[in-house]
Amino acid sequence: MHSRPTPARTRTRVLATALALATCATLATTATAQAHPAQPSHPRDPARQALPAGDGWASEGPGTTGGARADAAHTYTVATWEEFRTALAAGGTAPKIIKVRGTLNATASGCSAFEAPGYDFNAYLAAYDPKVWGYENEVTGPLEDARAASATKQSKAIKAYVPANTTIIGIGRDAGITGGSLQIQGVDNVIVRNLTVESPLDCFPQWDPTDGAKGAWNSEYDAMVIHGSTHVWIDHNTFTDGAHPDSSLPRYYGELYQQHDGELDIVRGANHVTASWNTFADHDKTLMIGNSDSAAATDAGKLKVTLHHNRFTGVVERAPRVRFGQVDAYNNHFDVTRAQPYVYSFGIGHESRLYAEKNAFTLPPSVSPAAILKKWKDAPLTDKSNYVNGRRTDLIAAHNTANPTDPLRSDAGWAPTLRTRVDHPLAVPGLTWAYAGAGKLR
Repeated sequence: MHSRPTPARTRTRVLATALALATCATLATTATAQAHPAQPSHPRDPARQALPAGDGWASEGPGTTGGARADAAHTYTVATWEEFRTALAAGGTAPKIIKVRGTLNATASGCSAFEAPGYDFNAYLAAYDPKVWGYENEVTGPLEDARAASATKQSKAIKAYVPANTTIIGIGRDAGITGGSLQIQGVDNVIVRNLTVESPLDCFPQWDPTDGAKGAWNSEYDAMVIHGSTHVWIDHNTFTDGAHPDSSLPRYYGELYQQHDGELDIVRGANHVTASWNTFADHDKTLMIGNSDSAAATDAGKLKVTLHHNRFTGVVERAPRVRFGQVDAYNNHFDVTRAQPYVYSFGIGHESRLYAEKNAFTLPPSVSPAAILKKWKDAPLTDKSNYVNGRRTDLIAAHNTANPTDPLRSDAGWAPTLRTRVDHPLAVPGLTWAYAGAGKLR
């Protein structure tokens, strides 16, 4: 009789199996693609590549071509944040390609550049210390007004608004954005590829003593926001806290001085989005689809998002958290490290319809498969052929066994058709390790 492998040996065996399978022919299915216009020329130039037909929700209808048809006058190469924002603003909605060279730093001058008259952080700390202010009321007064004015200055400086019919693509392996927030808002047909996007630091978080029993610091600025936009393809990017992980941030009033918000938010009527072959690393509240239970007027029937072949590593929660949307999450790898805090991966929210199939989860011994699903509101989901540490696992059953008085319901009531390939979940860790993220665009 053979002894049962230890968790460490199991983890090694799973990775070895995945890497071996990744080098072999993968099990793929071809989805029925809808009609698309003729593809642009120069298909081997990544800057002129359109989303392939049938590749997730962003391929619905006319598909997503971004700036693939841009002429020379609307093709830019930028090396600074100022050049980048200038290029975004030029040329209206004509097809546009913006190539990013190196790292664009939106906060190169430091936080002091955004400080409004009257802002004094030490005075702010003294005035709103719970021992002085208490926990009953939100902070108000001149010091809070100065903080808010400083935050407004930072917001104007670090947000970059992406127009319709645009492709943004990094050149080479070291292209990226730090300190900036990409706003894809109220537009159609956008592609973002091959960038390392470091989560912006909020220089002026707000203290809210009424947030929870002990109060909390609340921050702004997601690394990327898709707000009310349609046909968006986010591909081969790396989202990370970079040089400023939460572990490096100070604590005030006994609470973490939180300077990060989300890495990618898809909200307010956004629709037909595909996020593929990205890496989401070392972040807390990572990916939110739908940001309010009360947003039915904008979100019902929308927030259709495909997540495939993404790598989530060191991520605490929201991978994603879903409200309203029909979200197809397949062939993603969720790697929970031993040292990180972990809350959940899939958040089941108000009127959500998540379809989770053939994903791979690598969990340390301290994390139960029952933690993968988090029920926020009663909504059904489909859970098919997902693997945990190399073994096929019924995620809904694991959750319901651990939460018998608050079970999840199965069957999301729909089935995805827009897929170009589906790999065996044992191959997914190796595939995403080798090919997901910035600098790995082939």
